[in-house]
Amino acid sequence: MRVRHQSDNAEQIVAAVVEAMDSVKGKEIVTLDLRETGTAVTDYFVICHANTKVQVEAIADKVVDLVREKTNAKPYHIEGKDNTEWILIDFVDVVVHIFLQSARSYYQIEALWADAERIVNKENN
Repeated sequence: MRVRHQSDNAEQIVAAVVEAMDSVKGKEIVTLDLRETGTAVTDYFVICHANTKVQVEAIADKVVDLVREKTNAKPYHIEGKDNTEWILIDFVDVVVHIFLQSARSYYQIEALWADAERIVNKENN
């Protein structure tokens, strides 16, 4: 069993991430609850996509800002800001994936974690 790494406010971080994604028109916002999978290194994935690289970056910036504002949490690590096809923001207990639409289709991250509980936050915006 995995020991929690950072905080007891993972659900608050998830809520702030979803709010940020929605406010910048992230598409098909989905949360995967990985706590019961037994193999995940985090509690939640929050996933969305955008139609342009500019929008991917805007969503990522909004996520970082709103999570800090609402929960005082800062990312442990951010990857993908250079090419903006897939930006990963690691809050330890919550990992955020913001894809360009073509990259999301290609990697199919939800299918890789098919045993996780899937919470559809926004079908399409």
